Amino acid sequence: MATKNILVIGAGELGNEVLRFLTQHPLQDATVAALLRPSSIISNDPTKRKELQTLKNLGVCLVPGDIVQDQEPALTSIFAGFDTIIGCTGFVAGKGTQTKLARAVLAAGIPRYIPWQFGVDYDVIGRGSAQDLFDEQLDVRDMLRSQSTTRWAIISTGMFTSFLFEPFFGVVDFQNATFCALGSWDNRVTITTPRDIGRFTADIVLGRDSEELFANQPIFVGGDTISYRELCELVETLAGKPFQKKVLSVAEAESALVQDPNNALLKYQVVFGQGRGVAWDVKKTWNYQQGIAGMTAQEWAENNLI
Repeated sequence: MATKNILVIGAGELGNEVLRFLTQHPLQDATVAALLRPSSIISNDPTKRKELQTLKNLGVCLVPGDIVQDQEPALTSIFAGFDTIIGCTGFVAGKGTQTKLARAVLAAGIPRYIPWQFGVDYDVIGRGSAQDLFDEQLDVRDMLRSQSTTRWAIISTGMFTSFLFEPFFGVVDFQNATFCALGSWDNRVTITTPRDIGRFTADIVLGRDSEELFANQPIFVGGDTISYRELCELVETLAGKPFQKKVLSVAEAESALVQDPNNALLKYQVVFGQGRGVAWDVKKTWNYQQGIAGMTAQEWAENNLI
C-alpha cells in the first residue's frame, strides 16, 4: 500500500529530525504532518514561531491536537485521516499517554503505526523494572500484538547518544573529569543520535522495503554499542588527562532509590546498571545490514566535547 498521509506526533528533538528526513526522503510522495498543541501553533513566542516556520518551509502541515488533554475519540477522529502515524513524544507527556495514543490509533484503523518506543528492548527488561514507565511500553506492545488490523514497527535505538555524555545522567562529566560506570566496567550500552534515528525512521517508512519492515516486531538500529570501560578510555584520550573513576553498583543505586523513590535518574541508573535489554551488536542492526552507518560515540564526542 502506498503511503499517502503521514502524521508525526510531536516536534521536539526527535520529532523534528523525523519530519526533516521524511520530507527530504528521495522516495517521498506523501503529505507529511505534525500534531502539535493548538497553543503551540498560535504561539507568538519568537523562538516557537521560528521553529514553526522551519516546519512550514519543509512542507510540513501543522495539525492541532493535544495528546494529554484531548479524549480518545477526539484523537481517533484526527488520526483517521492518515495511513501512517509515528509517535515522537517521549515520556514527558506523562503516564497513560502512550496507551491512550495506541487505543486511538487502533480505533481509527490506521494501516501502519510506529509507537514511541525509540529506546531500549522493553521485552528483555520485562515488567516490574526500576523504571516504572517501562511497563506502559509493554502494555502498548500487548495491545498491538493482540490485533491484526494495524501493522506496526517498533524502532529500538538504545539511548540518545547525547544523554550518555550529559553530566546529569551521572556517567561522564567532562568538565570535572569524573566518570561513573553503571553496574560494571564491562556493561555495554547502545546509543543513536536523534539525527540518525530520523534518517533510519524515514527510510523504514518510505524506503523500497517499507512494506516488509512493518512486520509487527521490533527493528533494532544503532549508531554504536560501547562498554563503560571503552567510553572512559575515549573521554580520557579526548581530555588528555585521567578521570576520577568509580562504579555505581546496582545495589547502591537500588538503595538510593528506596530513599528517593521518585528520582527518575536513579530509576534509569538501576536499569542500565543491570545491563539487560540496553545493548545489542551494531553489526546485527538493520541500518548496518543496509550499509547505513550511524554516528559513533567517538565521532559524537569529538564533535561536541572538544
